[in-house]
Amino acid sequence: MGDYILGLDAGNTVIKAIIFDMAGRELALAARDGRSSMPKPGHVERDLGELWRNAVDVIGQCIEQAGIDAGDIVAIGCAGHGNGLYALDRDGAPLIGIQSLDTRAVGIVDEWAGQNVGDHTYRHCLQRPWAAQTPTLLAWLKRFAPELFARIGTVFLCKDFVVNRLTGARSTDMSDMSGCGLLQMPGRRYEHELLDAYGLGDCMAMLPPALESAQIAGHITGEVACLTGLSAGTPVIAGLFDVVASAIGSGVTRTGAASIIAGTWSINQVITDEPIRDPSIFMLSTFDPRRYLAIESSATSAANLEWIVREFLEHAAGSDKSPFELCSDLVASVDADADIPIYHPFLYGSQQNGSARAGFYGLAGWHTRAHMLRALFEGVAFEHKRHVETLHKAGAGFDSAVLSGGGSRSRIWPQIFADVLGVPITVPRSRETGALGAAIAAATAIGAFADFSAGAAAMSEAARRYAPNPAVVPAYAQRYRLYGEIQKAMTPIWQRMAARQARP
Repeated sequence: MGDYILGLDAGNTVIKAIIFDMAGRELALAARDGRSSMPKPGHVERDLGELWRNAVDVIGQCIEQAGIDAGDIVAIGCAGHGNGLYALDRDGAPLIGIQSLDTRAVGIVDEWAGQNVGDHTYRHCLQRPWAAQTPTLLAWLKRFAPELFARIGTVFLCKDFVVNRLTGARSTDMSDMSGCGLLQMPGRRYEHELLDAYGLGDCMAMLPPALESAQIAGHITGEVACLTGLSAGTPVIAGLFDVVASAIGSGVTRTGAASIIAGTWSINQVITDEPIRDPSIFMLSTFDPRRYLAIESSATSAANLEWIVREFLEHAAGSDKSPFELCSDLVASVDADADIPIYHPFLYGSQQNGSARAGFYGLAGWHTRAHMLRALFEGVAFEHKRHVETLHKAGAGFDSAVLSGGGSRSRIWPQIFADVLGVPITVPRSRETGALGAAIAAATAIGAFADFSAGAAAMSEAARRYAPNPAVVPAYAQRYRLYGEIQKAMTPIWQRMAARQARP
């Protein structure tokens, strides 16, 4: 027996519970997929009651599977997807959960762009508004759903809702609140002038205390102990924005280190000692009281493969492999070639254009399912490359990176990343880097490690390494240029399509 840490990872779809020992080894894992609802075009929401029920289920299953005494779980850490909007009503009951795939506020973003609102917000939080950003969604609710807006008591993020249900605490953390543009940076505090810039000057009371990620937010209540099997009184930390947690769980903790996550979102991030002041950088998060993450991201990564599998391959016959393994096999059967179609991974819009759509370009009768999947794998990597170029131009360069997320599990995708980005790629041992990062933070909170770096050194390690293949790098460079040219040509067409969708 020994001391164990429970890490929770609440994504846009799946919530996971993993029990780790102090060496970062997984004792047990349980996961439950949630359902998104899309009541209107562009609206992506979830039932908060279902999210909590799923959390209870996976915690209980994980403890049972591990076969340990719940009293040996010495701390709990939770990571969750950033942005979107999760709200409690004035009595503390669940009110609404809007996911970070939501695009309902594209019109407000366009309107604010014409009014230079982004110039005002950037001066305070070093970010510009975008459609699924928490304050932008809050402004949308204020304007278009005033009755619901009037009922809001607390606005926070996905993992904050889970922490609230576990402990009763009304809290958030610095990484999430900086990542969603609600903290003055680099001061790391709420500010009336920033809220005023979003038109939310009357919303300060809705924002909960912003704690350090490794600060204890509360303790497991007796009621939750009965529901889950956890021990009442177990400390629960404030937690982490999942992209920050994944970086830590990947072993990315030193200044200048890079973390790339191929998950629902394309995440590309570099640790810096000072916040990068460049409006081209999409997002800034505070890493600890002294460091920051420059983040380039969009909902353009492995969610594309999940969609293809769900709609076309989930029930593929004739194979004992998972659909995702089958996809990797098919991609590996096709060499990188100029004749492969180009794919834009914009199922949920692009960072530059919320109206952008996904599409295959250049299909011919001799192309097979394998060619289309290869195009998808490459298209996702191309959009990661666009983000990486933005980071490099802003001064957040790197010469190697750690790749995590669902895409890192493929036997072929990490090599495509190395070839497209032109840098060595490392894949970490743990597949659950978000939960592991939260566990490292929880262990740090109770004094098991001096800081995140010490915790990552003890609990994470590399599993595989990939070097760029010089023979294919020029071909990818040529295809990447074509990818960008097609995107530019399609932009006015996407805008006309969006205008038709917006008609009553």
